[in-house]
Amino acid sequence: MVLGTWVCLQASAQFTYGTTGLLHAPTADMQRDKTVMLGGGYLNSHATPSHWYYNTWNYYINITFFPWLEVGYTCTLHSAESLGMDKYGYSGFTNQDRSFHGRLRLWKEGWWKPWTPQIVLGVNDFTTGAGEDYTNMAVKGDGNGYLNRYYLVATKHVEFYGKWGIHAAYVYNKRDKDKLNGPTFGVDYQFALPETSTLNKLVNGINLIAEYDSKCFNIGGKYSIWKDHINIVGELYDCKYPSVGVYFKIHLK
Repeated sequence: MVLGTWVCLQASAQFTYGTTGLLHAPTADMQRDKTVMLGGGYLNSHATPSHWYYNTWNYYINITFFPWLEVGYTCTLHSAESLGMDKYGYSGFTNQDRSFHGRLRLWKEGWWKPWTPQIVLGVNDFTTGAGEDYTNMAVKGDGNGYLNRYYLVATKHVEFYGKWGIHAAYVYNKRDKDKLNGPTFGVDYQFALPETSTLNKLVNGINLIAEYDSKCFNIGGKYSIWKDHINIVGELYDCKYPSVGVYFKIHLK
C-alpha cells in the first residue's frame, strides 16, 4: 500500500513532451486521479526534433482524467527566422507548434503477482496539422507531428536504500526525420531518508534520472518543492546539452 501510494504521488513530468515520463524516455507511471499539471521550460536544440535547429521554449497543460487515462497539450515555440517571417520584419519567437498527447494504462503494477510491472500504451503528437493528411496520424512523412511517436512501456518499482523506478519501452514512428524505432530504458531514484530533520526532508525531494531514449544517453533530475506541487527538472541531453523546466501540480480530488 505504501509503495502504491508513492507511485501515484511521485510520478514525474516529462517536460520535453509535457507528459508523465523520465526526460525523453517514457514510463508507465501515472499521476494521481484528477491531477492537473502546468509547466514549461527551456529546450536546448539538441533535445528537440531537428526542425528546431535553435534553442527554444515550450509550455503545456496535462490532465489525468482517470487513474488510467492522461491527455496533454503542448506548445513549442517557433522563431520568425525558421518560418521565413524575418523577411517581413518579424524577429524572435512569433509562432508555436501545437501537439496533443495521450497515455492509457493497460495493466496496473502488481495486479496479478507482486512482481508484475505496470504497462502503458502512449502516443505523442499524433495529428499532422491543417491542410495535411490526417489519416497517417503523423507516423510518417516530414510535415507537422515533429514530436510524433507511439510506445508501449513497462515500469516496476522497488525499494532498496531508497525508491527505484525501472522502465523499459519500445518507441515507434516511420518519419523521414527524427525517426524513433527502437528500445528505450531508464531508471530513476528517490531518496527515502527518515524525515527526522529538515536536511533529510530536503534531500528526499531529489529524484535522479538516467535513461537511453533509443538514440542517446541522458542524465538529469527533478526536485520537488511543497509536497510535489512545485517541481524543478533539468537534464543534460547526450550528457552534454542542458535544458531546464518547471511544472506545477494541482490535485482536483
